[in-house]
Amino acid sequence: MTDVTQHGISQAPHELCAAVGRPGRRRFVTLTCAAALLAFAAAGRSGAPLGIGRAFAAAPAADSGYDAFIKLSQRLTGRTSFDTVLGQRVYASLGRESSQFEANVASLNTWLEGHGGVPSDTVTAALKSDQPELASTVGDIMRAWYLGLVGDMPHVQVVAYEKALMFDPVNDVLTIPSYCRDVPFYWTQKPADG
Repeated sequence: MTDVTQHGISQAPHELCAAVGRPGRRRFVTLTCAAALLAFAAAGRSGAPLGIGRAFAAAPAADSGYDAFIKLSQRLTGRTSFDTVLGQRVYASLGRESSQFEANVASLNTWLEGHGGVPSDTVTAALKSDQPELASTVGDIMRAWYLGLVGDMPHVQVVAYEKALMFDPVNDVLTIPSYCRDVPFYWTQKPADG
C-alpha cells in the first residue's frame, strides 16, 4: 500500500485512521451518507430514473384503471381522498386476485351512474341477484379498504393495517393496537372495580 503524507509525516493508511480517531471517521461516514441522499433526491426531482420519490411511490399512468378504481372507491366509501401509496397497493392486489377486476370496476362505475346507491351495502344488495360477480367486487373493495385484507383463506394478503379505514371512526379516542396490552384474553375478565 502507498504511504499517506500528513503534515510532512509518512504514515500507513491504518496509522492515519488511528491518528484521525473515531470522530473523523464518523464525520466522513455522515457526510458520505448525506451526499448520497442528496444525490438520490436530486435525481428524483430531475426526472432521472432513480430517486427516492420514484423508488417508493411511482405514480400510476393517467390512463390506467387506477383512476376508475379510486373514483369507485370514493363513491362506495364516501371519502374524498385516499393515501396514494395504499391506494396503489390495494389496486394492484385486487387486480392480481381477479383477472376481471378492471372490467368489474368499469362496469360498477357505469352501473352507479345509472342507479346510484350509496352506501356499499345498498349497492351490494341491489347487485346480488342480477350481477353477483359485481356484488362480490364491491365486497372485495370494501374489505380491502376497511380491513386491509385481500383474498380468501388460506391466501389472504394484508395490504394495510395502520391506515385501514376501520380505525377512522375511533381514531380520536383509541390508539391503534400494535401489541397486546395485557395477558391473553384480558378483555374477557371483569374489571377489578366493577
